[in-house]
Amino acid sequence: MWLCSLTIAYKLKIVLLSMAYGVLLLLIILIIIFIKSYFNRRLVTKKRLAEIKALWGKPNKSYKNFKYIASYLTFYHEKNDISPGTSTDLDIENIFDYIDRTSSKPGQQYLYKQLHCLETDPGYFSSLEEQIEKLCKTPHLREQIQLELSKLNDSDAYYLPELFYKAHKSVFKPIAELYIKLSAFIIILLAIAFSIVPNQFYVILLFILIITNTIVHYSNKTKMFSYTHSLPQLLLLNKVSQWLADNELLTQNDAIKQSLANLSKLKKSLSFINLQNKVANDPTDITYLFTEWIKMFFLVEASVFVSSIKKVNKYLDDIKILFEAVAKIDMAISIQSVRDGLPYYCKPDIFTAESALSVTDLYHPLIENCVSNSISITNSRGVLITGSNMSGKTTFIRAIAVNTLFAQTINTCCAGKYTAPMLNIFTSINMSDDMGGHKSYFQSEALSVLNIIDEAAKVKLVNSLVIIDEIYRGTNTIERIAAAKAVLSHLVENRNFVFVSTHDLELAELLGDEYEVFSFEELIAGGDRLVFDYKIRHGLLKNKNGIAVLKKLGYPDSIIDEAYKISTQLRNKYNL
Repeated sequence: MWLCSLTIAYKLKIVLLSMAYGVLLLLIILIIIFIKSYFNRRLVTKKRLAEIKALWGKPNKSYKNFKYIASYLTFYHEKNDISPGTSTDLDIENIFDYIDRTSSKPGQQYLYKQLHCLETDPGYFSSLEEQIEKLCKTPHLREQIQLELSKLNDSDAYYLPELFYKAHKSVFKPIAELYIKLSAFIIILLAIAFSIVPNQFYVILLFILIITNTIVHYSNKTKMFSYTHSLPQLLLLNKVSQWLADNELLTQNDAIKQSLANLSKLKKSLSFINLQNKVANDPTDITYLFTEWIKMFFLVEASVFVSSIKKVNKYLDDIKILFEAVAKIDMAISIQSVRDGLPYYCKPDIFTAESALSVTDLYHPLIENCVSNSISITNSRGVLITGSNMSGKTTFIRAIAVNTLFAQTINTCCAGKYTAPMLNIFTSINMSDDMGGHKSYFQSEALSVLNIIDEAAKVKLVNSLVIIDEIYRGTNTIERIAAAKAVLSHLVENRNFVFVSTHDLELAELLGDEYEVFSFEELIAGGDRLVFDYKIRHGLLKNKNGIAVLKKLGYPDSIIDEAYKISTQLRNKYNL
């Protein structure tokens, strides 16, 4: 009996020593991970600060996943948003790629949404300017803010809008939730029991549990992905928000203060997730593999989902408030970076009630060394622009639309001066055949113009800017000119600012005083070389480059001579 007790005591001592050595080994591993993470963070911080300084005033040409960038816009679409067609016409993704200087994914998503939303509240612009001035008053302060915001630059932060967009439902049944909560404790108890009393039954049961947990982990990973991956980002959002609040950079109001307090409560209940967020995120790194095994064997992600879903649902509005507060700061800094990188810019003069639109030295931001142009019009007369191919007329009307968009989104114009009322923007530029919808080019164009007519008629509280490139080019000459005249007269009668490009000189005669006529022209230099100056001129174009292009390509002289003869007759007819 005495020998038996001694044997049990000895085994217990061995087990305790083994456990002590195991705990010590685990502690050493954790210390190594902590030290490595600490120095990695310092290195990343130093590198990120250097990038922030180097990129100021320059486009950030990193890859952009517009599927995730656009998710916030998709969830919170507003009535003032430009249409998908206008977005395509203005090449909005390339425009965004140029102005996106944000440091965080929330800032990127918010800027993308705001680029689609035409603001009509004057208070928005004054508030934006106050924020820009406060955040960018010194380079050192601005760089520290950008550095803090960059903590939310992980791709997982794209899932934050999904976190607060709607309440979440569990993907597990109650019995499965109970198992998930208890499985980690059961595995630990089985491991301890086996180390004290080795038994084949414990090994089999342990093996079954690990296999079961692996299946549960991977079979539900996709369903929980956006949720479990956004939770560490939620804690970072709270941390960044608190830093901004402590430095008096967040807007001081009761809603933000209350949201900070509420998320602090949520932070305490989810604090153990911090460890997961601090370890390496490289699948080839041993620390990543180590944590992935732990999450798989002990159902960490499923357990986080089950335990936190109700708590997160309780604070959805608070998460959204802080998301937007942080994102607005990032957007404001990005706007100043855009301004500092432009050749020149102006802050627009926008009036709630005004019948004139005037721009001085306006240019398109995406065109290098773009030739600037100026124009002043009222909404009592439209603008008809004629011009040769490649002369600049489409670029000019696009520049008008892009700068109107900039004026009412980022309060910045690529111009020496911009004065206009609040405007809605409607465009018809990039038309194509819709083979899938069985629509011809002309049908697509006609539907686009009809949509402009209908939508412009709905929003009478705000004037509309209408941009149409080569109206009705998809049908025959007589019907094209007749239909175009009727539509353009209708648009001007309803006091819209209308810019239309065309090759049809007859339209200028038919529209009479309803439209002012402008043109872009070219010169024929030595050797039949075409030279464009891309400057807009008042009146009908005097030159056409079509025949010159044919001659340059080597068309027979007989064709060229006859073409010039007929051209002279037509010029005399229209007094050109």
